[in-house]
Amino acid sequence: MIPKATQTALQRIVIDTNVCLDLFMFRDPRWQALMDGLKSGEMEAVTSASCRMEFTLVLAYEKMQLSTQSQAAILQEFDQFIRLIDLPASTSENSAIKLPLCKDRDDQKFLELAYASQADTLITKDKALLKLARKTIRSQLFRIFSPESWLASYVPKLDLRK
Repeated sequence: MIPKATQTALQRIVIDTNVCLDLFMFRDPRWQALMDGLKSGEMEAVTSASCRMEFTLVLAYEKMQLSTQSQAAILQEFDQFIRLIDLPASTSENSAIKLPLCKDRDDQKFLELAYASQADTLITKDKALLKLARKTIRSQLFRIFSPESWLASYVPKLDLRK
């Protein structure tokens, strides 16, 4: 069953690569409440080796124009606020619960991470993942939100019109 987000319960979240880029590289002010939650310890963000590797590879893309030192600094901050966890070798195959399949196979790892880590929420900007939100709710697995929707749901006092 999906855990309810309360002020007393530590919320476990999974954040996809694009949202991590917004947080750690671009410093997008729209997601400051998310960063504040990570810094304060009000929520726990988790990642897997494959999700972290994807973030590392994206930072190294030539179009990002990041020096080796900048990449290392961004990755260091990522590691400070997002805990690396070990996943079982076969997350969904041995489970009685079958995860929905993401149209983009590269993004299946985020679903597997959210499930295996018993996350409350997967925060993503990926359309293929967002399309699976109803299925994960119906199966009582976890919620899938865009950053905007997550802010509207979990930070209702925040004025999003700024």
